[in-house]
Amino acid sequence: MNLSSPRRTARATAAAVALALTGLVAATAPSSAATPAAALAVPDIPVANVKAHLTQLQSIATANGGNRAHGRPGYKASVDYLKAKLDAAGFTTSVTTFTSSGATGYNLIADWPGGDPNQILMAGAHLDSVSSGPGINDNGSGSAAVLETALAVSRAQLKPTKHLRFGWWGAEELGLVGSKAYVNSLPTTERSKFSGYLNFDMIGSPNPGYFVYDDDPAIEKTFKDYYAGLGVPTEIETEGDGRSDHANFKNVGIPVGGLFTGASRTKTSAQAQKWGGTAGTAFDRCYHSSCDTTANINDTALDRNSDAIAHAIWTLGTGPTVPPGDVHENTTDVAVPDNGAPVTSSVTVSGRTGNAPAALKVGVDIKHTWRGDLVVDLLAPDGTAYRLKSSSSSDSADNVIATYTVDASSEPANGSWKLRVQDIAAQDTGYIDSWKLTF
Repeated sequence: MNLSSPRRTARATAAAVALALTGLVAATAPSSAATPAAALAVPDIPVANVKAHLTQLQSIATANGGNRAHGRPGYKASVDYLKAKLDAAGFTTSVTTFTSSGATGYNLIADWPGGDPNQILMAGAHLDSVSSGPGINDNGSGSAAVLETALAVSRAQLKPTKHLRFGWWGAEELGLVGSKAYVNSLPTTERSKFSGYLNFDMIGSPNPGYFVYDDDPAIEKTFKDYYAGLGVPTEIETEGDGRSDHANFKNVGIPVGGLFTGASRTKTSAQAQKWGGTAGTAFDRCYHSSCDTTANINDTALDRNSDAIAHAIWTLGTGPTVPPGDVHENTTDVAVPDNGAPVTSSVTVSGRTGNAPAALKVGVDIKHTWRGDLVVDLLAPDGTAYRLKSSSSSDSADNVIATYTVDASSEPANGSWKLRVQDIAAQDTGYIDSWKLTF
């Protein structure tokens, strides 16, 4: 996980090396029988298989200077290891490249055949380590668990209703570079096909907490329901909020969610009381250090989170698909004055009966050089304001490209709805590019 500013960029040099592959605990080749998704229970993900992947990543690091960092041979060897497993399991894989600091970076993408191509559910994790260590918890843990979940899809010969895609990102530790390159490569029409992106960065911390991203209510509920079934309390993830690869997906309006077990923050007494472990010490004392090895993993946390990934893939990927809603859009540009009065853009809704839905989707595309200056509201026809985004001095990215969910069930659907935007600080400029309501 990269806990520095998301705008930070850094670079390294590239090389490529191959590593002989070894077998794992369970076979991963596709079976000959296919079973409809509705008839399948969510599988248990064998933690022994996940740990076997971690052993391989440790071996790769050991054989390549002690790390698997961007631009180093250990990273490309890690990509080759995962790709071979996925190819053998029947996935369609691709390795895409990007450049960071003059070095070639690699993202690995794996698509499972079938499912609605207009509704893509993606799970991902960054595969690179920092240069100072092998990166087994950060982020071999997320990478290995996503890999084993993908292989479980193959073993089950799952027939999902949504199209399943898995991804492993390069150069996350240098500023979320690989996932940003991937998201930027997607045309707007492709981005609109994503029903969700699930991110898993550090899910086996040795002194673990159980943290759930709160970015999308439906995805958050999926993970919370799983943990409620185990009787394990969760907390909202804040330590790495916006500091891992999900941020790039969220910034273009794709719903995101994920899991996290903690990094350098200290576990409190209250957290130790409900989760066990040691109060007063870091969730991961080896964060970004040479001791982030296979000895730096809590097996229980890794096991629970691996099973939670499978639960999310089966729950979100095999449920009924939702047809596109009734969309009302305004694509006329509206300038937002720097440190000035609020401006509005309107869409008129007519021909509907009753009230707006409890999950009214508000898609916003505001081009701006410092999004932290912006306050964004949805105004119902009667003038009721629904806050979509508050200003924040720490919100240092540019642009607001997001989809918000508003409970507008008390508002009549028909009428003139407005997007209101105000820039409350000086020195940055922008405009409303477009916005839409989806009923």
